[in-house]
Amino acid sequence: MIGLAVLGTGVALGQNQVQPAAPARNTAPALNRDVLHVQVILDQLGFSPGILDGREGQSLTAALEGFQIARQLPVTGKMDARTLQALHAHRAIRPTRTLRLTADSLAGPFVRPWPRDPQAQAKLKTMGYRSAIEKLAEMFHTTPQVLIELNSPDTRLAPGVPIQVPNAIPASRDYPADLKPEWRKTLNDLNVSAVQPKAGRIVVDKSDKVLRVFNRQGKLAALFSVTTGSTRDPLPIGSWKIRGVATNPEFHYNPKLFWDVSDKKPAALLPPGPNSPVGVVWIDLSKEHYGIHGTPEPHLIGRTQSHGCVRLTNWDAARLALMVEPGTAVIFQE
Repeated sequence: MIGLAVLGTGVALGQNQVQPAAPARNTAPALNRDVLHVQVILDQLGFSPGILDGREGQSLTAALEGFQIARQLPVTGKMDARTLQALHAHRAIRPTRTLRLTADSLAGPFVRPWPRDPQAQAKLKTMGYRSAIEKLAEMFHTTPQVLIELNSPDTRLAPGVPIQVPNAIPASRDYPADLKPEWRKTLNDLNVSAVQPKAGRIVVDKSDKVLRVFNRQGKLAALFSVTTGSTRDPLPIGSWKIRGVATNPEFHYNPKLFWDVSDKKPAALLPPGPNSPVGVVWIDLSKEHYGIHGTPEPHLIGRTQSHGCVRLTNWDAARLALMVEPGTAVIFQE
């Protein structure tokens, strides 16, 4: 069982939000546990719905379409009868788990206040989480708000306290022995399963805002929602290859590469961490300055723009990193 951390005895979930991790939901529908169950099953099967929040949306639609294609079902993007019947075979994967908090696995260091200036960020030891609840949320592929909904704002983060979380617990943590210890810890913290398909090719679809992983037999094996460039920094359409994977990378902040930053700003080397601009992993491409990477803002995937690269949630980027190797083909298409 995964242990959860304590920020301080008596501190409650609702008091741990240093800043919102998702837009306010006062006009959004309430969390639907049936929808959450579908999301959790899809997430476990590799068709990521993005945030596990019990709500329908574009990422869940994309995940359902991927599952339907892989299972040769009518592609509707909806939780229709045939799709629910196919998902029913995986009903043993429950939508939530109740875990008891422990003091060791989510203990900081937490970075607060969070410096906005890259020069100040470069002085940090790590681009770490801002609070315990933010770390808990990424571990269980969700948001602080959802954790509060599943529990209550008054739920204490203290050893022994039970907390209900989306069931992102992986089937296996038997990671390859040759992985760096710090990367193994990152995979473990993000609840990334050690069992992943090997990619034959990657296809990023700009219009659908998805990344599809096809195995070496040409079958769709996984699908992730992504952010893919912007009007000023469009996705470089074409065929590329993966050159390598940098785990827990440093980030070379170069203002000359960003149109919205003055060239007079100095460059900076930002330390690794989940709140790095590239998240926990950088998958380098044969297109110079372009890569596939994580993000410090998982709730914005597919909803904002990037500077041309392909951005995923940290847990999805980490999963993808286990699927690819140098030389894997990557196709960017409209």
